[in-house]
Amino acid sequence: MATRNSIILTIGHEYLTANIEEDEWKYSKALKDAGKEFVPIKRPNGHNYDKLDIRFECGQVSVLVETKANFDNDLEGAKAQLQAYVKYEKDLTGNKVVAILANTDDDRIMVWRGPISDATLMECETKLRTFGEYADFYTSKVNDKEQVMRNTYALNELLHGEGIPEKLRSQFVGTCLLALKNGVKYEDRSTREIITSMRGVLKDLLHGDVLRGEKLAIIERKVLEDQSVRVLPSESFRLVLKTIEDDILPFINDKSTAGQDLLNLFFITFNKYVGKADKNQAFTPDHITDFMAKVCDVNRNSRVLDATCGSGSFLVRAMTQAMDDCATEAEQEEVKKSHIYGIEWDDNAFGLATTNMLIHGDGNTNIKQGSVFDNGKWIEDQHIDVVLMNPPYNATKTQCQPSYAKAWASKVKEDPSKGFHFVKFVADHVKTGKMAVLLPMQCAIGTGKEIQKFKKAMLEEHTLDAVFTLPSDVFHPGASVSACCMVFTLGKRHDPKRSTFFGYFKEDGFVKRKNLGRVERIDADGKGLWAGIEEQWLDLYRGRKEVDGLSAVHCVTADDEWLAEAYMKTDYSKLTEQDFQQTINEYLAYLVRTGEVHEQ
Repeated sequence: MATRNSIILTIGHEYLTANIEEDEWKYSKALKDAGKEFVPIKRPNGHNYDKLDIRFECGQVSVLVETKANFDNDLEGAKAQLQAYVKYEKDLTGNKVVAILANTDDDRIMVWRGPISDATLMECETKLRTFGEYADFYTSKVNDKEQVMRNTYALNELLHGEGIPEKLRSQFVGTCLLALKNGVKYEDRSTREIITSMRGVLKDLLHGDVLRGEKLAIIERKVLEDQSVRVLPSESFRLVLKTIEDDILPFINDKSTAGQDLLNLFFITFNKYVGKADKNQAFTPDHITDFMAKVCDVNRNSRVLDATCGSGSFLVRAMTQAMDDCATEAEQEEVKKSHIYGIEWDDNAFGLATTNMLIHGDGNTNIKQGSVFDNGKWIEDQHIDVVLMNPPYNATKTQCQPSYAKAWASKVKEDPSKGFHFVKFVADHVKTGKMAVLLPMQCAIGTGKEIQKFKKAMLEEHTLDAVFTLPSDVFHPGASVSACCMVFTLGKRHDPKRSTFFGYFKEDGFVKRKNLGRVERIDADGKGLWAGIEEQWLDLYRGRKEVDGLSAVHCVTADDEWLAEAYMKTDYSKLTEQDFQQTINEYLAYLVRTGEVHEQ
C-alpha cells in the first residue's frame, strides 16, 4: 500500500515543494506569488482545480503526483484533474513535466511524460522512481545508446549477408521499424504477406496527409517493390524483423526524449554504412541538432523549417523540443500538424524523412519533395521563424538554383559557394527569425570568390549573431569535412559595430570507436559528458562570455574571418604536444583539400 510519506521518500524529500499546510501545493497562490495570472480550470461541479497533493521540482523538471484511493473509480475525472495541474505548472514554470496518478489502496500508478494523453502515457512505468530517474526521461541516458549502435552494426552485417544493398538498408530498416511499432504480424508469414501487411500499415499512418499518395509511392517503389526485398526468402525476412524487434526496440523508450533521440541515432548510424561514393554525405549528429535547436530557442510556438532536410534529423529534434514545451495534448497535435516544415530534393532521403517522422509520432505532413529553389513562395506562406539546416556542400548543377548554376565556369562541376547559396536563398524567403546552419570551415574563412560574395550578400540583409567551431571529425564516419555552425538573425542588416559571438567548441565529449562512429564518453558516475558540455556552450553563447580557449566576442564584416580561432585568446596552460601535432595535421589536410599542396 502506497502512503503519502512513502511516495515522498521514494521520489526524494529534498525535491519536495509546498506552499500551504500538509506539504500540498496550491497553484492559485503560486501563480499569484510569481506575479502571473491564475486562469482556473473548473471541475464538473463548478469548483476550480487548484490544490495538488505532492509536487517536486529541480532544475527544469517538475514531478506532479495526485493520489487517489483508487483512480479506477473515476479515471477520466482523475486524468482531467491531473491535466489541469500540468497546464498550471507550464503557466507557472515552463518546466518539463512528469505527471503521476498514485493509488493509496494499492501500489498502482500511472505515469505521463508531459500532457495527459494516450500518446504520452508511459505504460511500462509501474513502480515509483526517484526524481533523478524521472528527470532522465527528458535529459539523460535511460536508454542504452552504445548498445543500440552495436546492434545496428550487427544488423547491418545481417542485411549485407542477406543481399540488401547499402543504399536501401536505412529506408528498408526504417520501414520495418515503423511497421513493428504499429503491430505488423510476421510470424509464419511469407515475404509477399509481410510486404502486404507493411503496405497496409503505411496507408493507415498516412491517412489524411495531403501528400499521402506521393509519399506512399516513393516508399513502395524504393522499398517494398525493390527486387532485393521482394526476393528475400521468407525466413530471412522474418529473421530481420525479429532481430529489429529483439535487439533494437527493447533499448529504446520512445516516450522519453532520450528514447526519441535514439530512434534518430538509429537512422543516422545506418546512414553511415554507405559506399565510398557517398562518403561526402554529412549526416548531422543528434547532439549537434539538439544544441542548434536550443540555440534557436525552439518552443511550442516556433515554426521550423529545414529546407534540405535529408533523413529529418533537425525536424525530429525540433518537434521533440517543441512538444516538450506543450501543456496540453491539443498543443502537441498543433505542433505536429502546423509547426514543422521540410523540403528534400532526393527522393530516397525524402522517403526516409517521412518514415523517420512517422516513427517519432508524425509531423510528416509538411515535408515536401523537390528543389528548395522551386519552393520560395511556399516557404514564405508558412511564416517560418526558425531555420535549422545542413545544406549540401558539393551540390551539382541539377541541385542548385538554375540561374546561379548557369553562371559557373564550364570546368566547375560542384557548388563553388559550398552550400552558402542555399543558405542565402532560404534566409531571403524566411525573412525574419533565427537561422542556425552548418557550413564547411571554408565558408567561415572566406576561401574563394563565390564564398566571399555570399558572405557579403548575407550581411547586407541579415545579422551574423554567432559562429561555433565544431569538432574536426563531427561527421565521422561519413564526410570528413570540418564544419562550423553559423547563427543569423534574419531580416536585419548586419551592423559592423555590433559584436558577434565566436565559440571554439572543438571538445564535445565524444570519441571515435571502431564500428560505432563517435560515441559519448562516460564519467566515473556513469553519466555522459555531453549534457554538461552543452550547458556550458549555451551559457557562454547566451551570456556572450569571453573565456580563454573557448570563446571570444568580436565585431566583424564580410571581409573578416568568421571563426573563433582568429579572435580568441589561447589558454596555454591546457596545450599539449598532441594539440600541436593535431593542429599541424589539420592545417596540412586543409592545404591538400584546397589544392595549395598535393598529396605525395
